[in-house]
Amino acid sequence: MSSMLQDSQLTDEAAVVWLEDPADLDYVRQALDKLHTRRGRPRYERDGRLVGYTDLKVGAESDPDSGLFARRTFFLLPHDRDNAPTGPYEVGAPGEAIDPRTIEPGKVGAKTPRSQRGHAAEIASASR
Repeated sequence: MSSMLQDSQLTDEAAVVWLEDPADLDYVRQALDKLHTRRGRPRYERDGRLVGYTDLKVGAESDPDSGLFARRTFFLLPHDRDNAPTGPYEVGAPGEAIDPRTIEPGKVGAKTPRSQRGHAAEIASASR
């Protein structure tokens, strides 16, 4: 499951590529997808939209059985907080949600007050 990613699964990552400004997003969902290439924008076949992905190092090896490369994708679904601010994730977040500002190559990323409770929670804690 994507929410259970470990840094040890991401050692071949070279760069995180954002298609949208991560500072504008409270959270993104992350998944480890099996893809045909090490680099470049992957095909996106989920509902919602792709907001980022990782590129792998030049020497990254594919899975010996499938020939595919494990790469992270970052995405949002139509009912996520950015599209539906008063929807199911007005407060709270899906299990695979992480704060995009904490994502680096080779690092899973973290859950923060902003990713879990929304931008309003971050503003409230800063004013204390």
